[in-house]
Amino acid sequence: MPSFFMGIGHESAATFADIFALAEQGCRAAGIAPTDIALIATIDSKEASGLVADLGQRLGVSVRYFSAADLEAETPRLKNPSETVFRQLGCHGVAEAAALAAAGPIAELILPKIVGARVTCAIARRGGLGG
Repeated sequence: MPSFFMGIGHESAATFADIFALAEQGCRAAGIAPTDIALIATIDSKEASGLVADLGQRLGVSVRYFSAADLEAETPRLKNPSETVFRQLGCHGVAEAAALAAAGPIAELILPKIVGARVTCAIARRGGLGG
């Protein structure tokens, strides 16, 4: 069972090609295959764009949307907190926070945030036994 969780953040001008390219790059950088991803997560304000849902469909995994408050709760575990993102969205990060929130309380980032064209990506691994 896959135990890797991808977080995606994106600007409104991002395209599916931008998101897909960075997701593939993130998997390569983490040394995992896209089939190792259990779930993709992002902030709920991106649900309407459909881009992360499209990525989930392409990779054959579910997508979960978190509120800014849920993502802000992950701030102590972020490697790259951002005041700019906090001012814009109400949380100190999307990609890292979403990956960690999806993977659970003893998760670890195996790929801190990477930045592409209008997109960010991070990958967390679920911790504990069997993870």
